[in-house]
Amino acid sequence: MARGFRNIRRYPSVGHEEEKESFWVSYTDLMSGLVIIFALVLMIAMFTMQDSFEKSQKTIKEKNKVIEDIVGVKTKLIDQLVKEFDNSNLQLQVDPNTGAIRFSGGVFFASDSTEITPQGRKYLEEFIPKYVDILMSKEFKNEVSQIIVEGHTDKQGTYLYNLNLSQGRALSVVQEIYSPDFPKFKHQQELSSIITANGRSYSVPIKGKNGQIDPNKSRRVEFKFRLKDDQVIEKINEMVKANER
Repeated sequence: MARGFRNIRRYPSVGHEEEKESFWVSYTDLMSGLVIIFALVLMIAMFTMQDSFEKSQKTIKEKNKVIEDIVGVKTKLIDQLVKEFDNSNLQLQVDPNTGAIRFSGGVFFASDSTEITPQGRKYLEEFIPKYVDILMSKEFKNEVSQIIVEGHTDKQGTYLYNLNLSQGRALSVVQEIYSPDFPKFKHQQELSSIITANGRSYSVPIKGKNGQIDPNKSRRVEFKFRLKDDQVIEKINEMVKANER
């Protein structure tokens, strides 16, 4: 019996081999599936990045177009102001970068005074109709949000004293324009909705070539304009937010 027992052959288990083969097939299928999923995710990510890049480029182009339009309007407006007043007999200067028009000290006011001189009155009668006619023309009327009359002083006296003086002078100019005996001019009523008077004391002095403050030039009245920058900025922000959605 013992010898017969030793002669018994052991055959490999068929079921065990099938289980091993099934395991490797399942593992291979799983890995293949993961590779496909990874490839799909990668493709989606690439398409998303491409779409995001294209939207970003579109937003940049649109913002640049808006900025170019603003610069274009401002450039045209300044060009017209320079053309109108460059050879004027009035004692003024036109800033070619900002379009601000500066009347030097003593043109409108005597020292420490807020009362417009007779000469200053004549200057206003000649200057205001031409200036307003340009800014309130059909070409620029809808682009201009504000016209500012700005008073400046030299550094004699305290800041508050000069602030009061500069504000009084700017206000006197606007009051003179709307005084009953001031000659009527085109757009006079429309101007009242956008004109304002500001005083800057001696906070923005003008320096000479030697780098020293020039008191006479620092005592001045400036006429400035502002375009509708706030609306433009809001428009750009809306464009950015729309592309982020």
